Amino acid sequence: MSERSPAPGGLELIQSLVNTLDIESGADSLDTAEGRARFGLAEADLPGARELRESLRVALLAHAGHAPHRAVTPLGELLTASPLVVSVDAADGSATLAAADAGPLRSRVAAAIARSLVEGTWIRLKACEAVDCHWAYYDRSPAGRGRWCSMQVCGARAKMRRYRAK
Repeated sequence: MSERSPAPGGLELIQSLVNTLDIESGADSLDTAEGRARFGLAEADLPGARELRESLRVALLAHAGHAPHRAVTPLGELLTASPLVVSVDAADGSATLAAADAGPLRSRVAAAIARSLVEGTWIRLKACEAVDCHWAYYDRSPAGRGRWCSMQVCGARAKMRRYRAK
């Protein structure tokens, strides 16, 4: 839907995963070999990836103050099996946070969330309020109160609906 700039850091992975499904058209890029390859998924991984995607979407809707679009497995439950480790470079003492097993998508998502928590960016990754959209976007507004993926599309539609209702 939106042409907003990608989310910063590891949040781009989460934003991209959530946005693999266009709710309005029903198109799911995970249905294609290219779409699966983008996330390192085999066809057998699809049910778990889709479950993770929708759990992430519910969390992003909550960030924007919106109710869940449907019942899903809570994100915290899905990520408990993805432990994180701190790796410290002996030469310069720099530290990184990584998934214990970097292969699975859940582990990469868990690591991205953990990094974004440290950076203070997690709460700004949101899902659009529009029920026919729910596209993931990074809220760059100064007050952090963005509601739509795009003011030109979803925001304008919502404002027009309110105007017509009057």
